[in-house]
Amino acid sequence: MSSSTRKPAGLQGAFRPRRTSATATAPGQAVKAVPPGGDAFRHEPPPDDLVDVGYISGAHGVRGWLKAQPHSSDAAAMLAARTWWLRPRAATGQPGQLASAKVLQAREHSGSVVVQLEQLTDRTQAEQFKGHVVAVRRADFPAPADDEFYWVDLIGASVVNLQDEALGVVEGLLDNGAQQILRVVSPAVAGGSQEERLIPFVKTYVHSVDAKAGRIVVDWGLDY
Repeated sequence: MSSSTRKPAGLQGAFRPRRTSATATAPGQAVKAVPPGGDAFRHEPPPDDLVDVGYISGAHGVRGWLKAQPHSSDAAAMLAARTWWLRPRAATGQPGQLASAKVLQAREHSGSVVVQLEQLTDRTQAEQFKGHVVAVRRADFPAPADDEFYWVDLIGASVVNLQDEALGVVEGLLDNGAQQILRVVSPAVAGGSQEERLIPFVKTYVHSVDAKAGRIVVDWGLDY
C-alpha cells in the first residue's frame, strides 16, 4: 500500500474493510449532454464496474486543479485511478450524465484529494464541477492486504452462522466511530417484514470472509 494512504480508524483484529461507496453506475448508462468543461472531456459508454468514491468540493488554485472529498478516510482508490468519471449530483438520485477525464496528478491535501485533470486549465473551468460525483473503476483499486476488504466487495454477500444457518445478505456497512458494522438483512417470510441484524465486523464475531465467493461466516445466532 502507498504510505500516503490511511486505513480506517477503530477496527482491531484480522478484518479491515476499506471503505468505498457501494453505489455503482448502471452498466451501459447512456451519456447525454456535454457537461461543464466542454468537448475536451471524453464521452463514451462507461464501464460496468464504476464505484462512487467521492465528490468535487471546489477548485484548488488558479490552474484548473480540483479539490475532491473522498467518501472514505482511506483515499487509496481515488489516488490510484488514472481516469476519473464525473457526473452531476442529480436531484433525482439518478446517475445522470457522465464524462471521463485523465488524471495527470493527484495527492492528499488536508483530508481531501487535489487533482489535475488533463482537460482543465483554469479556475473558472474547475469551479463548474463543484458538487460533481467522482467515480472510478473497481479494477483500478489497489490490491488490499490479506486482512483487508473493500466495503463495495462485501455488499450482497451471503451471511451464515457457525451452524450454517442463513442470516441474510449484506445490504450495507456502518461506522459508529469505534468499529465497522455489517448491516445484514434477511428476506421477508410469509408476508412479514424483513429482519435486520447489525453485526460488528471484528474478529470476535466474523470467522471468515470469502469476498470472491460472496460468503461471510459469523458467530451470531438466529435469535440475536
